[in-house]
Amino acid sequence: MTQNRISLRFNDDDLAAVEGAIATLEQHLTGLIGLTPDERRELTKMGDKSEAFCRQAVITLGKHPDVLPRNFDVDEYRADLAALDALRPLLTRLQRVYDRMVDSEMALGSDLMVASLEGYAHLKVAGRGDGLDTLKEALGARFNRKRRQEPEPAV
Repeated sequence: MTQNRISLRFNDDDLAAVEGAIATLEQHLTGLIGLTPDERRELTKMGDKSEAFCRQAVITLGKHPDVLPRNFDVDEYRADLAALDALRPLLTRLQRVYDRMVDSEMALGSDLMVASLEGYAHLKVAGRGDGLDTLKEALGARFNRKRRQEPEPAV
C-alpha cells in the first residue's frame, strides 16, 4: 500500500469499555435536549461579548431581585449559568474526541480507497488470463458512468 495514514485496531474489551462509557454519558446527561433547525434559528444567541453582559447581569440582578417581576426565577437564572459553566469543559473534551474520531474515520476511508484503487490497477494488469475477468468487471462497475440522455426536442 502506498498510503497508510492510520493504523487502528480495536479489541473487544476496548469497544465494550467505550460503549459502556457512552452509555454512562447518556445515563448521566438525561437533561440534555435536542433542538430542531427552526428552534436553533429562532433562539437568541449568546456570543463572547454577550456572555460578559449575561455574567454581569446574573451578579447584578442576583443582588437586586426586588427589581424583577415575581415570575422571574432568580435561582433558575443562576442555575443556568452554573450548568453552562459545568457543561463547557465537558463539551470541549468530547469535541476533541469527536473531531479525532471523524478525522480517523476519514483517514481510514482514504487508506481503503487508495489501497483499493492501487489493488484494482494491479488486478487490471496482472490479472489477465487468471480467471479474474468477472471480478475485474465487478470492481470496474464503480467507474462506469451513465451517459446523460439528450433531452427530446420540443415539437
